[in-house]
Amino acid sequence: MTGGPVGVALVGAGVISTQYLTALSNFPDVRVLAVADLDVERARAAAETYGVPAAGDVASVLAIPEVEIVVNLTIPAAHAEVASAALRAGKHVYGEKPLALAPADGAKILAEAQAAGLLVGSAPDTFLGAGLQSAARAVSAGVIGEPVSVTAVTQGPGPESWHPSPEFLFQYGGGPLFDIGPYYLTALVALFGPVSRVSATARQARAERVIGSGPKAGTSFAVEVPTHVHALLDFADGPSASATFSFDSSVPRRMIEITGTEGTLSLPDPNTFDGPLRVQAFGEQAWRDLPVAGSTAGRGMGVLDMARALRTGTGHRASGELAQHVLELMSTITESAQSHAVLPLESGAPAVPVLPADWNPVAATLT
Repeated sequence: MTGGPVGVALVGAGVISTQYLTALSNFPDVRVLAVADLDVERARAAAETYGVPAAGDVASVLAIPEVEIVVNLTIPAAHAEVASAALRAGKHVYGEKPLALAPADGAKILAEAQAAGLLVGSAPDTFLGAGLQSAARAVSAGVIGEPVSVTAVTQGPGPESWHPSPEFLFQYGGGPLFDIGPYYLTALVALFGPVSRVSATARQARAERVIGSGPKAGTSFAVEVPTHVHALLDFADGPSASATFSFDSSVPRRMIEITGTEGTLSLPDPNTFDGPLRVQAFGEQAWRDLPVAGSTAGRGMGVLDMARALRTGTGHRASGELAQHVLELMSTITESAQSHAVLPLESGAPAVPVLPADWNPVAATLT
């Protein structure tokens, strides 16, 4: 394929697929050609709802020649297996977070892709939204001077109250660190580059949780991972950060604040694509809003950026290399909490160029 819109197939027709299908269906530079799922009837229902021409099992979708990018929306335990299958079929891969359950599996995916001359991308792509892109521009412009420290917090009662099948979110590869942490850590790594060392603690409040909605409401299930994680991070060429990830709080709280030599910047929730973005300089008594410019098109912006990169030969931002560093970071946080040690990170992370403020997902740029 050398020109025109990029053919895309989704593997996994679960809860998150509706957000991807809604956004990707509105991007003229991609064409959603197929949906696959272990439950073929569920795949067919999703395809019918969004006007996608084909549906079936994974093998049948990977065999479609016009499919160039496979969007891997399977559960975390299946991310590496599906990604490798897509690469063997000659497809580029964009996956939901995390890239894989373990850094060794993520490294294998990247090595397979490099050997085959294929691209790997990974969620989250919320950092490409107007809110966090405007924050990146503000930091680069020196609005708060030199960044010194970061406070990041995501806490709440956990997803079992609203998710109809939340068990996988409390298994290996889940928990607040691996489920919600990628939004916060990716945003920070995109802003400040790789983390060089980590110190962490972790706790689990309850050994069992109860499903609160859907056909399995009232059912108990086992919790296999920590549900409260606190980490101290040192960026190799940037500030230090304090980060808390918790499913154990009755009080929801989501924040990133960057303190600099000239003031403090309050970022929007990194699990969203919009603002608000606020600043409070030394000597000021209240926050003031900063302008927010960019796209709020939603999940799938990373797929589109990758699709355009395929045609233009440029880099894409929600890259597998960025996701691999975040995966290694989360794994090192986990290891640090278990060993009660300060641990180094050896891997780097690619620089992430800021999107132009007028970057337009719904404009046709590929002909």
